[in-house]
Amino acid sequence: MAKLTKRVVDAAAIREKDYFIWDDELPGFGLRIFASGKRSYLIQYRAAGRTRRYTIGLHGIWTAETARQEAKIQLGRVAQGDNPSEERQLDHQAITVKELCAMYLKDLDAGLILGKGGRPKKAGTIVSDVGRIRRHIIPLIGNRKVKDLVKADVAKVLKDVMAGKTAVSVKTKKLRGKAIVRGGAGTATRTVGLLGGILTYAMEAGIITSNPAHGIRKPKDNVRDRRLTEAEYRTLGEMLRAASENPKYEMTVEIIRQIALTGCRRSEMIGLKWAEADIDASCIRLQESKEGASIRPIGLPVIEYLEERRKTATGPYVFPGQGEDNAFGGFPNHWRQIFRDSPLADVTPHVLRHGFASIANDLGFTEVTIAALVGHAKGSVTSKYIHTLDTALVMAADTISGYIQGLLDGIEFKQTAYALDRDSRKAALSRFLLQAIGDEETDETERTAA
Repeated sequence: MAKLTKRVVDAAAIREKDYFIWDDELPGFGLRIFASGKRSYLIQYRAAGRTRRYTIGLHGIWTAETARQEAKIQLGRVAQGDNPSEERQLDHQAITVKELCAMYLKDLDAGLILGKGGRPKKAGTIVSDVGRIRRHIIPLIGNRKVKDLVKADVAKVLKDVMAGKTAVSVKTKKLRGKAIVRGGAGTATRTVGLLGGILTYAMEAGIITSNPAHGIRKPKDNVRDRRLTEAEYRTLGEMLRAASENPKYEMTVEIIRQIALTGCRRSEMIGLKWAEADIDASCIRLQESKEGASIRPIGLPVIEYLEERRKTATGPYVFPGQGEDNAFGGFPNHWRQIFRDSPLADVTPHVLRHGFASIANDLGFTEVTIAALVGHAKGSVTSKYIHTLDTALVMAADTISGYIQGLLDGIEFKQTAYALDRDSRKAALSRFLLQAIGDEETDETERTAA
């Protein structure tokens, strides 16, 4: 035992094995002399019934006096119940964001990450998540330790993605395939939303105790509030009629029209199979949707379209692609070509879905009815028990799709009506059209007379 000073440390002999010299003025403070000749300052203490050692640092980098001061600090923490050695070990073992994402993706592939409704995430969602992780989250904060993240770090991720700092064009595995990664408010919002979910996953795994993504103010995604006005529906109808003159766009035009008339998601309509089209029951029974299995009422315009199309159908898909066993695959490119430089250049397939719901609201249907028509979770509480749709839902689908079809064709309905049987439903829609035409002719006559 001796007081550790520079002279004592320098004079310590080298032995065949490591040994310790303990300070006689500060219990627990010591020097370790390695067989290699290196000397290292440390403290030794007991915590949780075990002897622990905490290395301060090598002699030369630390002097005897600076190491003594650090020893006092750490021993003071021990007296207050802290465990510096264990904290350092945990710090060394703390995983990075990149390592956390690898854990998350492994569980995602195994179906252990649950999405809406407590169901495993769907293949399309997984592809989107993987892209956001690899192209935004990891490049920006992949090397940061998860436990060190604070709210400011997450906010910076949001701003960097919005500013396009992660924008890049990368090759994909497909022949001549290319993925163009853009930034922007929508991408930033969804990326930070995913990051928040990953950090919640880290909380559940015991890696962190709080989520720094909570409370981050994200920009509003304006696309979600966009809807078509009646004038824009007529413009859309004109665009679709013009595009249909090109055989290249024939299938895409039909898909767009059916999305508008049903409120279905793009993927639901493109992937629709004949086995899911229950024409007799006036519905489509989707096996896979964002909300899981889903039953959607469809109106007469859609039923009549499906009946006519089924006469020449041979494959499993309503809208087949190359090879009858594949769904149509050219929709995204065709959509961009049709809408580019048009009055509706900012419209997306989701806008048509939102437009369907908005028209339904304009016509006076309740929120619950609208939710059931478009397959929202809040409208599907009992949907798994439904085998025969309520007549009111079917008639609502008739009214809304008939109204939208009239707008696309350049007319509009002046009222709504309900009927029980199909012939009456068809007659009601015919009356709508006739009345609309008659009203327009009357208006024109009155304007001429004036």
